[in-house]
Amino acid sequence: MKDQIKFTIGLIINPISGMGGSVGLKGTDGKEILLDAIEMGAKPSAVDRTRELLIELKSIKANLKFIICPGIMGESLFLEKEFNFEYTCIKHPLFNKVEEILDTTANHTKVAAGIIKHFDDLNLLLFVGGDGTARDIFNIIGKTVPCLGIPAGVKIYSSVFSLNPKVASSLILQFLLDEIPLKESVVLDINENEYRNGKLITSLYGYLLTPFSPDYMQLSKMGSPESDLDNQERIAKRIIESLKNDIYYLLGPGTTTKVIADKLNQPKTILGIDLCLNKKIIATDLNEKEILRYIKKSNAIIIISPIGKQGFIFGRGNLQFTPQVIKKVSSKNIIIISSKFKLQNIANQILRLDTRDSELDKNLRGLYKVYVDYDEIKICEVK
Repeated sequence: MKDQIKFTIGLIINPISGMGGSVGLKGTDGKEILLDAIEMGAKPSAVDRTRELLIELKSIKANLKFIICPGIMGESLFLEKEFNFEYTCIKHPLFNKVEEILDTTANHTKVAAGIIKHFDDLNLLLFVGGDGTARDIFNIIGKTVPCLGIPAGVKIYSSVFSLNPKVASSLILQFLLDEIPLKESVVLDINENEYRNGKLITSLYGYLLTPFSPDYMQLSKMGSPESDLDNQERIAKRIIESLKNDIYYLLGPGTTTKVIADKLNQPKTILGIDLCLNKKIIATDLNEKEILRYIKKSNAIIIISPIGKQGFIFGRGNLQFTPQVIKKVSSKNIIIISSKFKLQNIANQILRLDTRDSELDKNLRGLYKVYVDYDEIKICEVK
């Protein structure tokens, strides 16, 4: 890339995004939930996700100039010594104080988007967050400006997001060099209150124009049909027969894992992580701290099913499985189950990782057994 070429990128960081995940709150929409998350020990991670992206973009920083938000929504990160990007910081009375996460609201995202979209030389708008952030961006931007989401939230069912911050840099570069097209990508969001009550109610809000490459963009979530139940029950029977005494089994979210509990006549939170010991559910809807407390001195096994169509086994809808939890359990003690229908509808049957720890993602990659029926196993790549 020639040094004289300059591209302008807008950047909006939602600093509270993802904070409800590890503590089991399944989202961070609303100040009351944010306060609960902080009280439970949640830590912000969106800035770290942005830092991962900027590190990847440093090699082409001479060709980039950013339009960013003040304080914790952008400028605080750009003032770090390791970054020396050219940037312009937007001004608005709303941003007079954005130094702490409690200083920001969804309105900050919307106002920032409204200001940034009017820069004549804007090539691309990046936003760091989850489905709620994507919805706020859509409400202001619509299909007027190319956008790309950097996944940092708990709910990331929309197809407007890259797989992770590192591959986002490749998408950005390919788009700026006019090597990939724009595509209308789906903006979805769910009702968080219903989600916390175990109901996944997804609504379509619209479409954003995003750079598209099938190798780097995630697809929107797809549910399993009711006809999948027989297949799920056969998988559950196989798993139940393999359960060992005095071993903790952490059952991840989803209908496929729920069938295991159903066949044991045990309760299961469909969107939470539950603990099974000696074929009985002994704790439900656990957060990171609770999981670590149970498995601190005992062996544990994670049983998970990939998200339909997206293929993620970690990092989407199950952030309670934090890097600390996964490291304690180890990759040898991860059981993956999937109905044939679900697996067939995942591109190339490749399963995905986004644990929010790039080194852990690297260590977890490889070939894994996936139980797809009572007497059938497929070998799938996890990357």
